[in-house]
Amino acid sequence: MSKKIKKTNAARILDGLGIDYEIKTYEVDENDLSAVHVAQVSGLNIEMIFKTLVARGDKTGIIMAVIGGGDELDLKALARASSNKSVEMIALKELLPLTGYVRGGCSPLGAKKNYPVFVDARALTLEKISVSAGQRGMQIVLSPQDLVRAANATVAELVVV
Repeated sequence: MSKKIKKTNAARILDGLGIDYEIKTYEVDENDLSAVHVAQVSGLNIEMIFKTLVARGDKTGIIMAVIGGGDELDLKALARASSNKSVEMIALKELLPLTGYVRGGCSPLGAKKNYPVFVDARALTLEKISVSAGQRGMQIVLSPQDLVRAANATVAELVVV
């Protein structure tokens, strides 16, 4: 008998919008929360795993960037996309109070506040992507267009090439 998976805020948002998705669960290793590790233990291809990073813009305040698991965020590109002069990553200790999420379980959907979300344009080249469901050990697999719609996200070039 399989154990019932508890719905996260992110999953409830997708349900409310009638968006199709799949929940993938995996064993969490507290010592390795990287996207590469998630790919290894979840059976998902690293190319489809996207991570959510939280930053602070000098004009807009808190913003979220969704980029490929193996990619590096280009802070200048995020600043341009978000109408900021500069953007910096938040301190790890700020993540939980600001979003309600912990490192390794930060979703672009269902945070404490409705922060602006920016999705890297590469996501739209894929049929499906995977983002955190809002807790460690759970990923949501969905079409990138559905994520953009659900998060009311802006699509932009966000990674260092």
